[in-house]
Amino acid sequence: MKTFLGSLYHAFDMANPTHIVWCVGILLMILVLAILHRVWKADPQKLTIWRWLCLLPLLTAVVHYVIYAAGSMSALISFIPLYALPLLALLPVPFAKRKIGYAVTSAITGILTVAIGFYFCGTSPNFYNFSRMSYTESFHALAQQMDENYVLKEWKEVDFTALEEKYMPLVEEAEQEQNPSKFCEAVRMFCWELHDGHIFVASDFDMEQYPLQIEFHDYGLSMVQLDNGDVIAVCTSEEAQKLGITDGTIITHWNGKPIPQALLEDTQDQGFPVKANADRLAPMELAMLGGDTVDVTFINADGTEKTATLSDLGELESIRKAQAAFSRMPEIQTMEDQQAFLDNNFSTKMLDDKCGYLVLNAEVTDSGFLDILSYLMGKHPWAREMFREKLRDLKAQGMEYLVIDLRNNMGGMDEIACALVSLLTEEDWYGQGLGIRRNGKYICVSDHDIKGDGEFADLQAVALTNYNCASAGDGASLYLSKLPNVTLAGITDPNGCNQETGGECLLSGGVVTVSYPVGLILNADGVPNIDTAPDRISRNPVEVRIPFDAEAAERIFVDGEDYELTWAMEYLKEQAE
Repeated sequence: MKTFLGSLYHAFDMANPTHIVWCVGILLMILVLAILHRVWKADPQKLTIWRWLCLLPLLTAVVHYVIYAAGSMSALISFIPLYALPLLALLPVPFAKRKIGYAVTSAITGILTVAIGFYFCGTSPNFYNFSRMSYTESFHALAQQMDENYVLKEWKEVDFTALEEKYMPLVEEAEQEQNPSKFCEAVRMFCWELHDGHIFVASDFDMEQYPLQIEFHDYGLSMVQLDNGDVIAVCTSEEAQKLGITDGTIITHWNGKPIPQALLEDTQDQGFPVKANADRLAPMELAMLGGDTVDVTFINADGTEKTATLSDLGELESIRKAQAAFSRMPEIQTMEDQQAFLDNNFSTKMLDDKCGYLVLNAEVTDSGFLDILSYLMGKHPWAREMFREKLRDLKAQGMEYLVIDLRNNMGGMDEIACALVSLLTEEDWYGQGLGIRRNGKYICVSDHDIKGDGEFADLQAVALTNYNCASAGDGASLYLSKLPNVTLAGITDPNGCNQETGGECLLSGGVVTVSYPVGLILNADGVPNIDTAPDRISRNPVEVRIPFDAEAAERIFVDGEDYELTWAMEYLKEQAE
């Protein structure tokens, strides 16, 4: 019960008090209308007045929409429970003179109103509509709002006043030119400085009329950096190959600059929480930077340096191929693509006669209600039994060891990963704590522990992770890495973020929306769980770094092999021998 009440406290603490006031106001109107009907039902004239008064909650909701939600579809969706309340209040109106009809409809309305009202008050969105303000005004409002509500302000030592002063000149320039692209870029750079994988900047403007300030090109190749420091070409086109640059060719200079200098001076800090991940991915960005042409110096087949001029091919095909191959992330452009990705969640199979395989694309089940209930309870018994059944089935097929694939995990509920962990250990230990932020201090209000079940505690496993494994996926990486029978492995570390999202600001004209975390997740020491400090060093690094050499690059980018998965199978086989 303590965990449940603490989780409720945490949830209500995250809710926006402004919208709770509006919700309570509408609920009070509905209550007063119910009382007035009881008093006036015998007077036809007063009953007519009562019917008109029933529109007051709806009018209130319309005013709320105009003030807070107009111009944002995501805000409208978030406020649907609030806007449903006045519609429910209209349900008994046609039956005002009918004793049984009114009794039934008012009873239904009452039950649904209480349930929806309670739900909305516990999930009231931290949405702020600054769309009617100018670029500079909305940017200032964003900085102030994040200064107040951004949950990791103290942990990451963020000075929002200084950041606002740093980027306000760019915002002022964008405002003078009325250029939404420049405005978006300024806001994006402002947010990147926080190095938080849970901060997102979305844009909505005509990019053909207002192209991005940083123009990317496709010169017929992408680049990656090997463990020994060499930067090599990958996903090369016929045009690049004709000039002597093939997959695996070592690149020494880009546009006249030595590669280390070009990486330092020309690539942008794009907000990756873990600096090591950002450094690993920086060559891919560099491969897109230049003009209509770019001079590339490389080690020729005879071992000598040679410089070639590459032309922009227009499409970013090389970088898309490289990113997809390196991350093993399918391209997601539509809701159907995302659904297909999630449909593979929790899937299992045998990779060979001894190695089982379990995919965790996200920590969500088919039952959103059970997921929310598990969040409040601090445990997910339904997910535990789901995992138990799947692991037993693999055991029946001959599984002796297991690969758990967390790569590109989109997150969800940490309790689901903890349910899996409970089956892989006999020990009881701390999972995570739900916290509140008071005057810059972090206070835990609900402990979510892992109770060891132990049925598969002797099962050796490798958990594969990568830089796209974020949020609850990050949590899964951490919890699994604590088990002696599980090895967390990857070429890159997990993303480095684990707080709860919920903050959202719609800026001037609706051209930019910023989302950020407002819910606090703590570890056993009472500090933010997983998220990087200002040093940007991973607090959840892989235990075994999968080698990334020239052979590995060839297997990934040329052969299209799932190199990390093959490595995990071979690693487990060696451990078993």
